[in-house]
Amino acid sequence: MPPSKSIHAAASAPDIRTAGIRTREVSLQRLLIAFIATGLFFLLLPGTFLGVWNLLAISGGHSATDVSPAWIQAHGHAQIFGWIGSFIIGIGFFSLSKMSGIQPFVLARGWMCWALWTCGVLLRWTTNIYGWHWRAMLPVSAVIEIGAFLIFFLSVGRKKRKQMESAKLKGQAYKREIWMKLALASSIGFLLTLVASLGATFYVALSSDTSALPHLLDERLLVLTLWGFITLAIWGFSSKWLPVFVGLRKPDDRMLLMALACVEAGVIAEAAGAARLSGVLLLIGAVGAVFGLNIFTSSERPPKTKGIHSSFPAFVRIAYGWMLFAAAATIWALVSDHAGGIWGASRHALTVGFISTMVFAIGQRVLPAFSGMRTLFSPGVMFASLLTLNIGCFVRVASEIAAYEDNVASAWSALPVSAILEMTGVTLFALNLLLTLLSRPPHEARLKEFQATTVVE
Repeated sequence: MPPSKSIHAAASAPDIRTAGIRTREVSLQRLLIAFIATGLFFLLLPGTFLGVWNLLAISGGHSATDVSPAWIQAHGHAQIFGWIGSFIIGIGFFSLSKMSGIQPFVLARGWMCWALWTCGVLLRWTTNIYGWHWRAMLPVSAVIEIGAFLIFFLSVGRKKRKQMESAKLKGQAYKREIWMKLALASSIGFLLTLVASLGATFYVALSSDTSALPHLLDERLLVLTLWGFITLAIWGFSSKWLPVFVGLRKPDDRMLLMALACVEAGVIAEAAGAARLSGVLLLIGAVGAVFGLNIFTSSERPPKTKGIHSSFPAFVRIAYGWMLFAAAATIWALVSDHAGGIWGASRHALTVGFISTMVFAIGQRVLPAFSGMRTLFSPGVMFASLLTLNIGCFVRVASEIAAYEDNVASAWSALPVSAILEMTGVTLFALNLLLTLLSRPPHEARLKEFQATTVVE
């Protein structure tokens, strides 16, 4: 064989061996992109657009009673489960599949989970909006969501059991890192939220005249969802990624476990009707998490902001500041609220100020890399999305307290401004991610260049 041919044969052997792995990785990235795109759809249309519509109606009538509670709950469900839930499940499947060697069964389960989850959340939203056979459709949508989540949860559990068994065979102790403990607690909170939601839909279907959950039941379910599920998930991601991305000191495991225990106790207290005890426990947990994650201490290493905007560390700290305010405002509301303004401000500070800011910041940092090592389309758009979101949140929180509690006319006029600012931030975030996902991954460009070179030779 001529030397040139033997060299080409040897060079092509690794390409053949890695072709299958590369194909499976691309399939995995497509699954993640499907979850991200679905989440962005729910964020923009059923979530944010409906939320702005609701707020315009509230501002025009100077009363929250001018909007159907079912529409408000539809907006919240789309934001929490359609957006955040889709992102978390997609990232979870991505991480699981990478760790387990991208097994084909994981991908098949992932697509089944995506289809069920999307259908369940969309059915819940349309049922709340249009009321079509809601006594049957509300429980059906909740059952579909639980089915989708169980596919995800059992897949994750299968991988963890294998890791534990492998460590046991090697004579090693299997030790969960703090981020894993927080992620596990969040996953359990996710499941409990879905189970509680199922119970609530059956209660409404059997005993109510409307598809909306009763106010008290909705409030208790929100505490479980926001604190017992999403907040814990963000703490878990923070303890794993912020020491690397922001250069923070290693998390304090004991402090974070204390914060976790306080939040779980606060959720239980809320469910038992002890609202004031719950508020105190949630505030203690929030403070403990900030100290445990070293959020407001100086960084030990320079932050890694290559490819994203340099304001990333600042917005992470701003987000945790919103979390502290939300927890403190909960206690303030228990003492002073008489028209729902402080309650609403507290909830908005947590959902938009903390949760959305963290997703905007972390999401634009990690999702492009997870989706084929892409580069974020525009760091400038990232900054604009975070800035407008937080300005809108500040206007909303301040005006909501003044409008609802003191009936200040200018505050009612500011509510639509806050909605437009927040919708602008959301649109910029979604646009930046979508344009990033539509771009060609670097490895595809290299492959095309290699193929072109091969043809020339």
